[in-house]
Amino acid sequence: MASLLKLANNLRLTSTGGSIVKRLASSHASDYRAALVNVPPTQVTQLDNGLRVASEDSGASTATVGLWIDAGSRYEDNNNNGVAHFLEHMAFKGTAKRSQTDLELEVENLGAHLNAYTSREQTVFYAKCLSKHVPKAVEILGDIIQNSKLGESEIERERGVILREMQEVESNLQEVVFDHLHATAYQGTPLGNTILGPTKNIQSIGKTDLQNYIALHYKTPRIVLAASGGVHHNDLVKLAEKELNKLSNTFDGKIPQLSACRFTGSEIRVRDDSLPLAHIAIAVEGCGWTDQDNVPLMVANTLIGAWDRSQGGGVNNASHLARASAESGLCHSFQSFNTCYKDTGLWGIYYVCDPMKCEDMLFNIQSEWMRLCTIVTDSEVDRAKNLLKTNMLLQLDGTTPICEDIGRQMLCYGRRIPLHELEKRIDSVNAQNVRDVAMKYIYDRCPAVAAVGPVENLPDYNRIRSSMYWLRV
Repeated sequence: MASLLKLANNLRLTSTGGSIVKRLASSHASDYRAALVNVPPTQVTQLDNGLRVASEDSGASTATVGLWIDAGSRYEDNNNNGVAHFLEHMAFKGTAKRSQTDLELEVENLGAHLNAYTSREQTVFYAKCLSKHVPKAVEILGDIIQNSKLGESEIERERGVILREMQEVESNLQEVVFDHLHATAYQGTPLGNTILGPTKNIQSIGKTDLQNYIALHYKTPRIVLAASGGVHHNDLVKLAEKELNKLSNTFDGKIPQLSACRFTGSEIRVRDDSLPLAHIAIAVEGCGWTDQDNVPLMVANTLIGAWDRSQGGGVNNASHLARASAESGLCHSFQSFNTCYKDTGLWGIYYVCDPMKCEDMLFNIQSEWMRLCTIVTDSEVDRAKNLLKTNMLLQLDGTTPICEDIGRQMLCYGRRIPLHELEKRIDSVNAQNVRDVAMKYIYDRCPAVAAVGPVENLPDYNRIRSSMYWLRV
């Protein structure tokens, strides 16, 4: 009863001019903007050898520091595909001054965490530690990428580890579907290759391949030392000058260039009726990180959103697709994605459904896409913008995601975009902008489709293609 009275009171206040509501909204907006402006600045210094050092000092008692390298599976060819990921595995297997055991004990005694990962465009090595141990963390990271032994026995051991990892990935159907999606969308180009590489390459990669990859790609103009938490920028710059002085800024021979990756509307289907659920991804070609259409596409992606049947409130969800999925049992889950690379991207939806629901779910997805292109409203876009800003801040909760944001943006944009600038860009998007980019990237475009499992019910590709536009009088 009290909540109803409160709601009625709010409605009365709004109907009589809404001055209190306006003041509250204004107050919250000003608090939000003040919080964004008061975020510690990201300081950037470029050393004489071309290495960039970027950090955000929040005064925390912990810190994350890492090396972001502009090199991933996209820089490989069919003969050495998988070498970047193999090299990531070899990084912690001993250096000229530390054995693998010594390295593990030293990190453990610091109470730190050492980790690495490889993506299609980047390789990352980072450490999480107490702020007072940042100098030691930088020294260890420098030792790892400059002095790795790459011993033959360790290479053979990791060969088996990577082959087992490939088997684990094969059991993760979401990973399998997205690898198939890249393979069909970017067929014949490096972006179509998997990060782990094919089995035959893993069985043949040797020390020479690893050394050649390091010599070709691990150059200072392509490396960023990023840090966040309790780090002092000037001290970090001095550490970089001291511990990363062996890295070269000169290329032997031709400088490796990023080859253009052609998008192809096509499909891959792996029908397996023994699986209980169908896993399907459909995507159109999106834009690169620096494209002006990226923010409107992010808003459109957030507008469609994600849903899982294990979550409550599906029929009350603001997302049209989530409501339809909950009410009609179209799928078990779906998620919209906007995967960006330097000059291209994949914008689409991945969903999991029962064997005979593939067509119904796809019909609703494409209907929602057509609605984005034609009749999406300002209220929907405003909701998506608020959610996108909230997610943006939530994803920067902690030193590690902030450090990752710094490293990735320095490689993608050449700078870190301040949060208040990103907020302004999001706020500037309106329904017409969303309709325009949707018409540009979605309407009457050839999609890429990847499907695994009992997908008999999935429509023929030509029927899927014919639903990428509306014919209306």
